[in-house]
Amino acid sequence: MMKPTSIRIATVVALGAIAVTTTAWAQQAPKPENQIRWRQSAFQVIALNTARIKASVDGTYNKDEVVKSASAIAALANTNLLTLFTPGTEAGKGWHDTTAKAELFKDTQRVAELNAAFTKEANELLRVAQAGDAAAVKEQHGKLARSCKSCHDDFRNAN
Repeated sequence: MMKPTSIRIATVVALGAIAVTTTAWAQQAPKPENQIRWRQSAFQVIALNTARIKASVDGTYNKDEVVKSASAIAALANTNLLTLFTPGTEAGKGWHDTTAKAELFKDTQRVAELNAAFTKEANELLRVAQAGDAAAVKEQHGKLARSCKSCHDDFRNAN
């Protein structure tokens, strides 16, 4: 299990990458491999924090740790992760080969709906986590996981 300091560092790195992305786009379009790497990093931080919440609600509940993880997920969700899926990044390699399906870049309406649902569930998870009811967190965590699965089912190749 990662130490809380490692989690904070990973969150800062991912948020920094997204901030750099925004600045880079203002100056010039980033290389596709960088953009793929940034989105892979962001989703790894989300996966890590989602797993930490699941471990807490399934084991010994720790409100402070759950709030930290929910905060990281909500922060990333609110950056508009769709900006990391631009034309030219349908295929290629970041840290590893992209798993995004080509359809993701074509069905922008469905992708936007799924992204909005994910952001809504992430923000609600943070709100529920701050309230401290473990059962409510577990239920909301399930809703967040289902929003992730919906996008994966439609737009992610098996790796």
